[in-house]
Amino acid sequence: MMKSTGWARVWSWVVGAACWAVVITTGTAQAQAAAHAQGAAHAPARNVVLVMTDGLRWQELVRGADSALLTPSRYYDGRNVDALQREFLAPTPEARRRQLMPFVWGTLVPGGVLWGDRDAGSEAAVTNGFNFSYPGYSETLTGHGDPRIDSNDNKPNPNVTVLEWLNQQPGLEHQAAAFGAWAVINGIVNKERCGFPVNAGWDALAMEPMTPELSLVNDWKRDSPRIWDDEPFDAPVIETALQYVKQKHPRVLFVSLGETDDWAHGGNYGEYLLSAHRVDQYLERLWNALQAMPQYRNNTTLIFTTDHGRGAEGDGWRSHGQKLPESKEMFIAMMGAGVARVGVATHVAPVTQSQVAATMAKLLGRDWNAAEPKAGLPLPPVTSDAVVHADVH
Repeated sequence: MMKSTGWARVWSWVVGAACWAVVITTGTAQAQAAAHAQGAAHAPARNVVLVMTDGLRWQELVRGADSALLTPSRYYDGRNVDALQREFLAPTPEARRRQLMPFVWGTLVPGGVLWGDRDAGSEAAVTNGFNFSYPGYSETLTGHGDPRIDSNDNKPNPNVTVLEWLNQQPGLEHQAAAFGAWAVINGIVNKERCGFPVNAGWDALAMEPMTPELSLVNDWKRDSPRIWDDEPFDAPVIETALQYVKQKHPRVLFVSLGETDDWAHGGNYGEYLLSAHRVDQYLERLWNALQAMPQYRNNTTLIFTTDHGRGAEGDGWRSHGQKLPESKEMFIAMMGAGVARVGVATHVAPVTQSQVAATMAKLLGRDWNAAEPKAGLPLPPVTSDAVVHADVH
C-alpha cells in the first residue's frame, strides 16, 4: 500500500535552508548541557515528543547510503549523481551513517538508546501484519494492531490513541498537539474527536495569537508546488510544529514527516537519502529549540521511529506491505529524561512498535496499559549492564 509519488525538484528546500539556522553550542555551554543531560537521564519526563518519518528503512539508518542503489538511474534523469556519492558514500557503514544522519549518530543514539540495528543483533518490528502506513501509525499511537484498519483511507480511527488519552489526564489536560505531512494523520488521530490541535496535509494552522512567522509558513505551504495531492514537503510541517511549540508549549507532541516514503515509492533513491538527511537536521533543530526553553530543558524525552520498513532485495526498497515481510523491520530510538545513555542495545529481547504508546505514557507517570489492555507493555529499561554496540561515538 503506497502513498502518492512525484518526481519534481523541491524548490522550497533552498528557501528552508536559507531561513533555518541551527543552534550550535560550544565550549563550556556544551559541557554544561552534557552534564545536565547526564544527571537528568533517570529523572522522570515532564514532556514527551514523538517524531516519526514515514518508511525510513533501518538499513539506511544503521548502514547509511547503499552504493548499489545510489546510481544515476535512481536519481533524476540526466542529473549528475556524483555529488551525492561524494556526500553520502564512505568506506564503512559507521562512516556512511554518520554522514547521512549526523545528529542521530552523534547525539541521539549515544545520548540514549536505539533498538533496530539488526547488524548488531538488536531487533524492532511492526506487529500489525500489514506493514504499511495507517496500520503502522495506529499501532504506534494505540499500542496494538487492528484488523479493521486495513487500508490507507482517510477514515477516523475507531481506537483512542495515547495522545487523546493523555490529553484528558489530570495535569495534562489540553497539553497534546499533532502535526503531520500526510493528510491521513487527521484520521489516524481522529481529529474530530481527539480534543487537541491537529494540523496535517496542506491545511494552514489557525492559532491565536497568530504570529508573523506562522503566517509566513502558512503562505509558504499554500504557495508551494503540489507534487503529492495529500502531502506537502516536510519543511513547512516541522516549521509549523516549532512555531506552535514556541507559543503554546505542549507537553505531548507528535510530528509525522513523509518525504522518505514518497521518494522511495517514486524510485528516487537520491531524494530518499536527501529527505532522510533533512529529517536528521529537523530532529537536531527541534531538540535544540526544546533545550533552549525552560519548559523543556532537561525534562523532555525525544522518541524517533517509523511506521514501517521496506523491502530489502532488488527494487524491494521502493515498497512495503504484506508481500514484503521484511518491511515489518523498523527501529525505535529515544533519549532525554528517563532514558539511560546506552547506545545501541544488543543482546536484549526484541521490541515492537506496539510498545511505543505505553512508553510515552510511562515516561509521564501514566499507565496506558490499564486504560488499553490490548496495548504492548512499555519498552524495557536498558542500562549500561546491557551489551552495547561499540561504535556510537
